[in-house]
Amino acid sequence: MVLTRARANVLVLALGQALFVVSQTTLVFLGGLVGYALASDKAYATLPVSCVILGTATGTVPAALYMRIVGRRLGFFTGAAIGVVGTLICAYGIYLSDFYLFCAGAFVVGIYNGFCQYYRFAAAETSDPAFKSKAISFVLAGGVLAALIGPELANRTKDLLAPITYLASYLALTGLAGLAMALALLIRMPPEAETASGGPARPLTEIARLPLFIIAVLTSVLGYMVMSFMMTASPLAVVACNYPVETAGFVIQWHVLGMFVPSFFTGHLIGRFGVVNVIAAGSILLLVCVGFALAGIEVVNFWAAMTLLGVGWNFMFVGATSLLTEIYRPSERAKVQACNDFLVFGSTATASLMSGKVIYYLGWQWVGLLSLPAILVSLGLVLWLRQIRRVPRPA
Repeated sequence: MVLTRARANVLVLALGQALFVVSQTTLVFLGGLVGYALASDKAYATLPVSCVILGTATGTVPAALYMRIVGRRLGFFTGAAIGVVGTLICAYGIYLSDFYLFCAGAFVVGIYNGFCQYYRFAAAETSDPAFKSKAISFVLAGGVLAALIGPELANRTKDLLAPITYLASYLALTGLAGLAMALALLIRMPPEAETASGGPARPLTEIARLPLFIIAVLTSVLGYMVMSFMMTASPLAVVACNYPVETAGFVIQWHVLGMFVPSFFTGHLIGRFGVVNVIAAGSILLLVCVGFALAGIEVVNFWAAMTLLGVGWNFMFVGATSLLTEIYRPSERAKVQACNDFLVFGSTATASLMSGKVIYYLGWQWVGLLSLPAILVSLGLVLWLRQIRRVPRPA
């Protein structure tokens, strides 16, 4: 009975993740294009995307603390309600051609995204240890729907309320957030996962000194920064190369498929080959991604680079998330998860904002070149993690 409930929760959480990622994918795909159309200084075209990520960083800590009090179900419901408000503000900003109002709405949507980051942790909490990595992967696999729906939704709705381009797209996102509100009511977390008991809680400063915590957080941070840095710039780069917007949508679609299709088997890979090798494979795929980005500006280069970027991010992010769940006790989960996601998305917001300036002033190739140091550092962290795994841990 418990297993059945756990699987049902994972399914509901995966659908919630799918709705969230459809919105996020559409926001990333359109954010830079709308920003370019509305901003007086085109170097700030990616500011709306940065506002989404900054809102995510801002929302992660309050979301964790709020869910600790009210539980996952009400927490996800509240987050989706915030998403409804944020997308409506974005739509109104487009209607008024107000760049800063549009950015404000993007920030509010980011707070909604901050709540959604806990879908994967909720899946781990409702599952037994043997199913934990697979549950995280299955929830992230809900993003496959985003790859199929997100760019297509943007392309099919962008002119529905012409001459105001993309207004209908953001109103459609309002509807998706409303669906997420209804879906949240179906979540039934086990009582022990809601109460988060289980031993005395250590200070966060003590946990943060653990090598596994440092590696888990930094690999998430670096993987997400590289992914955001290149992904945010890619639609602008594709359009700047005189390809149509639909081509940019095609590239982003394959990128999102790369992000989430591997989730169907990443958990199995971790179980078979170990988290160290999976994170290492993700870092290597990011290096190959940069190689394709530097090799040329043909559509195939954009397609290959962004697809590999998605797969590499998936291996690093799922691996790092699985590693993080090994570190904390149930009574410590809220503060550890909040700290992790705040650092991840705070850093990612900076990367997304810088990508707009880099591509505007330096060009697409520099986006790839400036990603290399972070990837090399992540490989160094993997070597450190391999060494830690070789040393037997005390009971």
